[in-house]
Amino acid sequence: MTTVTLQGNAIRISGELPAVGSPAPDFRLIDRELNERSLADFAGRRKVLNIVPSLDTPVCARQARRFNEKAAALDNTAVLVVSADLPFAQARFCETEGIEHLTVLSTVRSRDFGHAWGVLLEEGPLAGICARAVVVVDENDTVRHAQLVSEIADEPDYEAALESLRR
Repeated sequence: MTTVTLQGNAIRISGELPAVGSPAPDFRLIDRELNERSLADFAGRRKVLNIVPSLDTPVCARQARRFNEKAAALDNTAVLVVSADLPFAQARFCETEGIEHLTVLSTVRSRDFGHAWGVLLEEGPLAGICARAVVVVDENDTVRHAQLVSEIADEPDYEAALESLRR
């Protein structure tokens, strides 16, 4: 079983992050308008899954803003922010922050995403929500980059994720 830390304290995670070269697992997540979205909704496009615990934290908000800035210049790429926040809170965050280039998706109805993508926190104060990770998936739904951030309070390697889109 994989672990990450939260302020230095180890936390077990359910499953394994999809490996580079493997098919991306499907998902069922909820968008701002309460519609169910799946991997098929982004077919034929590259996908950056920006997975965060909650947009209501400084690190997660910074991560979303950073990918929003970079997303404007990405061709044929959907940048998806996945969090445990309610869709209403995600929409409010995007409006307040001027986020225009991201699709926000919520795990509110199910923990299946966290299990399938290997990011569900199994214990600790954030149990039941997702750890911080970035997964890049190509047009054919093959994983091209995967990073589980080892310390939840740290930001991901943005450049490594973006570089995987240039290959």
